[in-house]
Amino acid sequence: MAGEVYLTTTLSKDNVPVTGQAQLVYALLEIMPTEVMAAVRMPLNFSLVLDRSGSMKDEGKLDQLKQAVKYVIDLLADDDYVSVIVFSGESHVVLSSTLMGRVRRNDLKRQIDKIDLEWTGTHIAVAVKAGCAEVKKRLAVDRVNRVVLLTDGQVQMPSGDHSRGERECLREADEGGRKGIPLLALGLGSDWNEDLLTDMALRSGGVADYIARPEDLTPFFVSTVQSMQATVVQNAVLTLHLVAGVNPRRVWRVVPIISDLGYSPISDRALTVPLGELEKGQGQALLVELMLPPRAAGHYRIAQAEVAYDVPLLNLVQEKVRADIMLNFTHDPFLAQQVNPRVMNIVEKVTAFKLQTRALQEAELGDIVGATQKLRAAATILLNQGETDLAHTARLEADRLEEQGQMTAEGKKTIQFKGSKTVKLS
Repeated sequence: MAGEVYLTTTLSKDNVPVTGQAQLVYALLEIMPTEVMAAVRMPLNFSLVLDRSGSMKDEGKLDQLKQAVKYVIDLLADDDYVSVIVFSGESHVVLSSTLMGRVRRNDLKRQIDKIDLEWTGTHIAVAVKAGCAEVKKRLAVDRVNRVVLLTDGQVQMPSGDHSRGERECLREADEGGRKGIPLLALGLGSDWNEDLLTDMALRSGGVADYIARPEDLTPFFVSTVQSMQATVVQNAVLTLHLVAGVNPRRVWRVVPIISDLGYSPISDRALTVPLGELEKGQGQALLVELMLPPRAAGHYRIAQAEVAYDVPLLNLVQEKVRADIMLNFTHDPFLAQQVNPRVMNIVEKVTAFKLQTRALQEAELGDIVGATQKLRAAATILLNQGETDLAHTARLEADRLEEQGQMTAEGKKTIQFKGSKTVKLS
């Protein structure tokens, strides 16, 4: 049946001037499960893979982590499968994949309370492999399958070959991606390798994120589980059919996080973008940059957006929803100057994100002047948009970079991960 997902399109300008030049417009595409999906809930099948190496002693991290896991236990439904893996130099299965309806929850919480520190390294790859093995036992298209990794440190192999340990991490992430098991890679505090965890997450089809303080663990874990519970649509794919002469430049996901999705051309007038899962109450929003050819005055369709999707619990495969993208070419200069403030606000947020991303890259390459300029430009945009905390961090790190030649680990992580979460749609 149709009606499980709605698709709306909004242009940065409904009217563009008649001119002999190509011109750029932005199309905001919002893809959201409808009210029809409110009662749909996919059971979960996930593994918690938790660092218990010696550094987790600092600031009471392990105690806060155990508290967060116990909150998660209370959130789960009887038809959810969960496993718990702890690791340091080796991994240990605290709970193999088990149906929650068969678990005495208080007994499981007591098992969690018994988790203790070990001082034998941080062998992330072996733990991720164990987590994937547990998820694979119950892997199904009508479940939300995940490995949730939490670590506070760098790879520390018992053998001392830490670079080999990182290569093993990437191989396990690749394997998880091939099996259809996305990795949510969470770094706690400042002493973890954001490049490694981000690469692992992307290779698996998942995401990485940053938890600044131990006391943030419980709300973060709760929101993670609630996000999984809200997932109702799978295998969503956007196809954009373009009118002759209209050329795509970039496709950005802006909700839930800003990221450059890229696209795959399927002809000279069509492209596809994989979207993956959609959550109730949030969905996804994309910002598409389109270059328009010169046109005579008139009302035109410049593209058609189509989203195909699956709803496994309703036995729906490759359902489709479509929306035309219409635009008016006009000789009226007043009409041509009018912009949609909501879309342009998102364009500004993406611009700030691009500046921050480039600044981090240039700082890594030693271009202090370029990185400093971009951080300050991003801070100005963020401040104008009310993102005061992030703007303050960007300015502080620009000053540090200029004076000391380097940024703080906390500042870099804040800019990288918080900077991608500035778009919020009503």
